[in-house]
Amino acid sequence: MTATLALPVPDLTDAGLAAVTAALAATAEEYDRSGAVPLAGIEAVHRAGLLTATVAQRYGGPGLGPDAAVRILLALGEGDPSVALLVANTLNTHLGQAAAGHWPDEVYAELLRHDGPGLVNAIRAEPELGAPARGGLPKTRATRGPQGWVLNGHKAYATGGTALAYHVVWAVTDDDRVGHFLVRGDAPGISWIDTWDHLGLRASNTHDVVYTDTPAEAFVEIPRGADGVYRDPAAVAGPASFGHPALYVGVARAARAAFVRYARERVPAALGRPIAETERIQSVAGEIDAQVAQAEALLAAATTHAPEQLSLLKIQIARSAIAAVQTAVGALGNPGLTRNLPFERHLRDVLCVRVHPPQEDTALLAAGRRLLLNP
Repeated sequence: MTATLALPVPDLTDAGLAAVTAALAATAEEYDRSGAVPLAGIEAVHRAGLLTATVAQRYGGPGLGPDAAVRILLALGEGDPSVALLVANTLNTHLGQAAAGHWPDEVYAELLRHDGPGLVNAIRAEPELGAPARGGLPKTRATRGPQGWVLNGHKAYATGGTALAYHVVWAVTDDDRVGHFLVRGDAPGISWIDTWDHLGLRASNTHDVVYTDTPAEAFVEIPRGADGVYRDPAAVAGPASFGHPALYVGVARAARAAFVRYARERVPAALGRPIAETERIQSVAGEIDAQVAQAEALLAAATTHAPEQLSLLKIQIARSAIAAVQTAVGALGNPGLTRNLPFERHLRDVLCVRVHPPQEDTALLAAGRRLLLNP
């Protein structure tokens, strides 16, 4: 497709990203409490040109790659991880199109011309099936009619909710092929069930969605393996799959910054000086910094590792991000768990890193089998 659009080139300097981080952080607590679609944060990201940062140059985009996506999502996760999750899913969609060009040019062009933030997400999980990375096929069916494809099914954990401009829906066709369909967010036959009542990422609007004779604009088939079994690509980490862990490292950065502020401002009467001047708190701050540094180093090194090690790197990044936040919370006692301070929110949010595939048990099992059973 010849580029007919000139999408903005985002400012990825430290100052440019810090400004977006601050804009998201200003409303993160409000949206965490209300669970509403974080419109202010989404608009801030859209104005900064970050939502289309990974659109390929042949489509009129900046053509930034996975490394830039990680840098963006670190900054957004530090501000509001719910917004960052919506952006991560959208950036991944554009990265996939840049690499493979699966979607028809006219359909993709329509997405890029969308008026306002063009959020996209792959809608895959189902209430009975759970996450497809564990195996199995969806019950959602696509039938070809006189006017094209229509979808019928019930999906779970559809992050983005009513803010989505497009859904990429995983389904089985009436002739038993497996693949994804592109569905407009305002298409008829879409109904939402407000099921998201979660520990963290409360503003991500990861609700259930039901499709009833919903028109779909395109079908991209995912081939089965040589043995005839469908294997979910998300079950194994790839070079472009580090955006999700990156946003949680952003959460750990936010917890580190909050710990520094609190330690400098907290002056107990019995101490008579900020707790930041005590060796105990300085040691805790060092441990937090070490965990964040480790997570950041693993993110930076991901593209240099062998493909079979990428899933293990994601696990270690997740462990480090969680450890950083837990260390901050554990050192502060009640202030770490009270809702008028940000630490408990950061803890709730960072724990959500564990749900993204490949999950820890499957990645460790695969690595162990590779070490022990391969000659």
